[in-house]
Amino acid sequence: MENKMFCYQCQETAGCSGCTNAGVCGKTPEVANLQDLLVYVTKGLSAVTTMFRKEGKAVSENVNHLVSINLFSTITNANFDKDSIKAKIVETLEIKAELLNEVSDKNKLPEAALWYGSEAEFDEKARTVGVLSTENEDIRSLRELITYGLKGLAAYTKHANALLKDNENVDSFLQEALAKTLDDSLSVDDLIALTLECGKYGVDGMALLDEANTSAYGNPEITSVNIGVRSNPGILISGHDLKDLEMLLEQTKGTGVDVYTHSEMLPAHYYPFFKKYDNFAGNYGNAWWKQKEEFEKFNGPILMTTNCIVPPAESYKDRLFTTGATGYPGCKHIDGAYGEIKDFSAIIELAKTCAAPTEIETGTITGGFAHEQVFALADTVVDAVKSGAIKKFVVMAGCDGRAKSRSYYTDFAKALPKDTVILTAGCAKYKYNKLDLGDIGGIPRVLDAGQCNDSYSLALIALKLKEVFELDDVNELPIVYNISWYEQKAVIVLLALLYLGVKNIHLGPTLPAFLSPNVVNVLVDNFGIAGITTVEDDMKLLIG
Repeated sequence: MENKMFCYQCQETAGCSGCTNAGVCGKTPEVANLQDLLVYVTKGLSAVTTMFRKEGKAVSENVNHLVSINLFSTITNANFDKDSIKAKIVETLEIKAELLNEVSDKNKLPEAALWYGSEAEFDEKARTVGVLSTENEDIRSLRELITYGLKGLAAYTKHANALLKDNENVDSFLQEALAKTLDDSLSVDDLIALTLECGKYGVDGMALLDEANTSAYGNPEITSVNIGVRSNPGILISGHDLKDLEMLLEQTKGTGVDVYTHSEMLPAHYYPFFKKYDNFAGNYGNAWWKQKEEFEKFNGPILMTTNCIVPPAESYKDRLFTTGATGYPGCKHIDGAYGEIKDFSAIIELAKTCAAPTEIETGTITGGFAHEQVFALADTVVDAVKSGAIKKFVVMAGCDGRAKSRSYYTDFAKALPKDTVILTAGCAKYKYNKLDLGDIGGIPRVLDAGQCNDSYSLALIALKLKEVFELDDVNELPIVYNISWYEQKAVIVLLALLYLGVKNIHLGPTLPAFLSPNVVNVLVDNFGIAGITTVEDDMKLLIG
């Protein structure tokens, strides 16, 4: 019997092999297949733009942005709305047709660049262009590894674009690499080289976003964030998009409505810019996967700015709004092009009619340890290392998820010796950021650099320590890597670390299903990539 769908891009994929009847994330086979078609036509468009550039023609920022948001829309838990995805396919085909008219040598283009189907043909075409359309297991594995890395890169560039920052070199590479996943002449070795090149541009993409965020909002600083609630009605903002948060805070000023962050939006509190808003109340809840219970209790409307949507319960579905790359059928979507002010009045008016959030916890959590803040503490950190007060740094960045096996990361954090410091970014921190792990000479034992987008900070911190200690190799530092992954932004972070020369990264709770045995062997042999085992055994191996 033919599979209804096939998707194995996230850590929770069914049986650690692939979702075939419905996505564990909640997407239907129809949505999964349409996402495959959107990726396919975006690859086709990218083949055209790559040829365009080779012929000396310029590609507009609007086309670059379309490629990025198309890929972002197909990231796990971002867009479940088939109509929205169909509209993106139609737009992509129309723009591709326009550009094709100006390409001189169409004979060198792949079938994806030349295909133009009507909506009536979408479903049938979608079933032929998915992951399994590549028969060779190793070629398929590497093509998907590259594609997922590019999805992560697209997510980061989309956030920078929202702040009117672009990097043509990154966009050009992203599109050229996408096009190369259609090229049957490329060997396994060619694709391995392209995978590492993705890591290089991953670093560039994260640097672009870091510069966009810090130039707009200042450098993150050590901040204590309230996790209780106030008595006013509230709006909960989730995801990663700081520009959306800025617009929401500006429009809620003086309305009597407070704004709370959720999950990956927590690090917004670390930026100096946002501290001027009196109605920026604090953080509500935990990692993305707990949202059904927590959104129910929040009482007010929720704005999803990026991926991490869990299909909502009917009880609060009418309070859930989407924007940007996100979408969910039956939830109101708020449009707005880059540089435009989005109209959040419908969310604000609804909030005024809602009860204040139900308190689910009290206290504070501290973060804001991005690169500039850690550099400011460099002398203290170096002295602590030289004196032996800090024996080891453990990078525990990445994603959280529903799997019970992820309790490993809480247990690992608890078991770490008191002379170790955790460096983190991403929602993985929710496994241990509310534990009382203390400090070392005033240095907290959990240094939170921010969102998954801010993993760049962890790389810069490592490179700075390498420079300070005058080492030749970043792997000589007293830093070990025990990273949890969930979706495609974690893939580009991993590739960026590999490009920077970091070795012996442990990845869990499972290795990606999209890595074939031969590709796993390449990563093990060349980079020392390994999975996790038990807390006790990994503690011996990593900490000694």
